[in-house]
Amino acid sequence: MFQKHSSKEKKMRMLKVVFVLIHLLAAAVLANPLSKNDFPPHFLFGASSSAYQVEDAANEDGRKPSIWDTFVHAAGNAKIHRGDKDIGCDQYHKYKEDVKLMVKMGLDAYRFSISWSRLVPDGKGPINPKGLQYYNNLINELISQGIQPHITLHHLDLPQALEDEYGGWLRRRVVKDFTAYADVCFREFGDRVKYWTTVNEGNLFAFGGYESGLLPPQRCSPSSIPNCSRGNSSTEPYLVAHHILLAHASAARLYRKKYQDKQHGFIGLNLLTFGFVPLTKTSDDINATQRAQDFYTGWFLNPLIFGEYPGIMKKNAGSRLPVFTKRESNLVKGSMDFLGINFYYTFLVKNNPDSLRSEDRSFTADMAAELEYLTGNGSSTYEHPITPWILKEILASLKKDYGNFPVYIHENGQQTQRNSSLDDRPRVKYLCKYIGSLLDILRDGVNLRGYFVWSFLDMFEVLNGYESSYGLYFIDLKDPALRRQSKLSSVWYSNFLNNGNIPKVTIMDIEKNASVLSNTVTA
Repeated sequence: MFQKHSSKEKKMRMLKVVFVLIHLLAAAVLANPLSKNDFPPHFLFGASSSAYQVEDAANEDGRKPSIWDTFVHAAGNAKIHRGDKDIGCDQYHKYKEDVKLMVKMGLDAYRFSISWSRLVPDGKGPINPKGLQYYNNLINELISQGIQPHITLHHLDLPQALEDEYGGWLRRRVVKDFTAYADVCFREFGDRVKYWTTVNEGNLFAFGGYESGLLPPQRCSPSSIPNCSRGNSSTEPYLVAHHILLAHASAARLYRKKYQDKQHGFIGLNLLTFGFVPLTKTSDDINATQRAQDFYTGWFLNPLIFGEYPGIMKKNAGSRLPVFTKRESNLVKGSMDFLGINFYYTFLVKNNPDSLRSEDRSFTADMAAELEYLTGNGSSTYEHPITPWILKEILASLKKDYGNFPVYIHENGQQTQRNSSLDDRPRVKYLCKYIGSLLDILRDGVNLRGYFVWSFLDMFEVLNGYESSYGLYFIDLKDPALRRQSKLSSVWYSNFLNNGNIPKVTIMDIEKNASVLSNTVTA
């Protein structure tokens, strides 16, 4: 997936990136002050999480394992092992405390997911009353404090029972079971919940779980990727994505037919979006960049908007790419009221036609492009680059290619090494630049409805476990009380949300004023 280059080539590319960064920072010096009041009244600011990462209580009150539990506790995954007690945030018991912090911060909305195996432990059949009670309590607590709940139904955590019974997302049977699970959620919570996301990062789940084996359920071709003992990277990602689209469309059809007129809510899907930049200005690299966009984003959006997969995917994947029947095409097309996007990564793209000659072609090989991750410019190897202009280009491209449907930025945040320091200036810089870019995006006519920071708390991360963090609040895992400690970024975000007087600052401004903000950080 990633291409190695000479040190000279890397230096030249990084110099180009640095030049662009300097230019943008210089332009920011002349920027006007940024206020939350500058945004439309309906525009939402929130924070995000997911059930497996914040709830804990893995073996309490009737919850059963999901494929994420199995993945984390598998042999060889020591880096992301959670320990015997699976404790990191314990929001299952501390949700009232967390909602109080959300109110104090000034959040408009909180995005979280429901653990399918907590609500319906076997994936189908009886509802767990304790799980039902927990989600009712959380939703009621949020609403009583004026915070909108935005719910995701599936965030990497299919019940292990369904994986064991028939292979989970690899089989079409999952569409029926997912729709029945969604029906439970709509029926039980829909009188208070207006925003439903069926699947988080459907594209990454299909690729990461079934092509590279980096995500649960850790399937890929054993012959080509050492960390897998089962799977087929050539066919399974396409099958899983196909079933996700059918499951989403089935749940959306159910919601619109049975609930939407009464509950007046909205249903959408979430994708991980990438910044793809041609390595050179040659037509080969430019065309490869378009293929990367088609394979990672068009893979889902083309069916959702046009009812079929991109032409280049049909050509390169051939018979390995499932085909929608006319009925299925009509079901999937137009089945989302909004799109949720997550954005962190930018890649340089180089044409790689040789991959199409591979005998055992994978999803990545079908794309015929090499991707090189653009690293951050901070002191930590964990940090993502700050590229708000890339996010702006992505949203403009979505509008041009697929229409101006409502979009929510469901996840965006800075990764740092997890430690006890509450002075997380890299995260402040990151949030400042991205939030500062949102007004320009809105002025371009993009139908952007909200922005959610990832993440509200330091929590268990899928790729790095407890080695890295994204949180606005630090949690000392050695503290039995798991006390939430406010970071500099939480103070910055809270000041912006409550006072509306945070300037559209530059990196130098942040460094200059960090000590002032630091003095206001409290545990």
